[in-house]
Amino acid sequence: MSTDLELLTAQALAEALGLSVETVWRYTRENKIPYIALGNRQYRYRLADVLRSLSGAQVKDEPADYRVSSNQKLTYHDYLALPEEDGCRYELLDWVLVKDPAPIVMHQRVSRRLQRMLEDYVAATDPAGEVFNAPLDVKLGDYTVVQPDILYIAGGQKELVLRERIEGSPMLVVEVLSASTASRDRVRKMRIYQQARIPHYWLVDPEERTMECLELQDGSYAIVASGMDEDVVEAPGFPGLTIELKALWS
Repeated sequence: MSTDLELLTAQALAEALGLSVETVWRYTRENKIPYIALGNRQYRYRLADVLRSLSGAQVKDEPADYRVSSNQKLTYHDYLALPEEDGCRYELLDWVLVKDPAPIVMHQRVSRRLQRMLEDYVAATDPAGEVFNAPLDVKLGDYTVVQPDILYIAGGQKELVLRERIEGSPMLVVEVLSASTASRDRVRKMRIYQQARIPHYWLVDPEERTMECLELQDGSYAIVASGMDEDVVEAPGFPGLTIELKALWS
């Protein structure tokens, strides 16, 4: 049992109040409950203070699949104000806030192995370039902030790398698919990346053991290389790079 002076996380407060975490965050954003800001997106609460602030108020829970209404747009500023939640990752896709659970072990294993391959390749062919991995904000507009699993900033794009985020379109983004993200990665995020004119987009599916390399051609993505199981994929646009898929799955 928490004491009146104990600082609670959003999760602990939600449990104590019998609400969803999304509702606690909504009340935090709207300044309906008192909170203590410990740092970037880190908030703590005192239960007694929150109960006093909610006394007599109508508490309405927030649906788990949080979306804003069609006439309300979340901006990058709103996104930055969101409290952190352990084990979750946020993206802002055309002003719609999307929350995903932490990836499973196989997802992280495949992502890490592919990242190492890319890092070795970039170190040899583009020493000024950089390979990053999630979580890292990539701002593609006032209403769109994505966190690709892997991204490559070419040496000639160094101006995109800011202290807190990437601002603009990387040379390459990679999404490692999972059950909760596969449809979004193939439809909504593909459209967003295409509109942002990101030259290369790779889709890697650990469950199906497949890899697809898409390239922007005349404003639209086209599959220019693909493979499955133990194939070796050679992606156009990355001369000399060969990806042995069995090394990703093993």
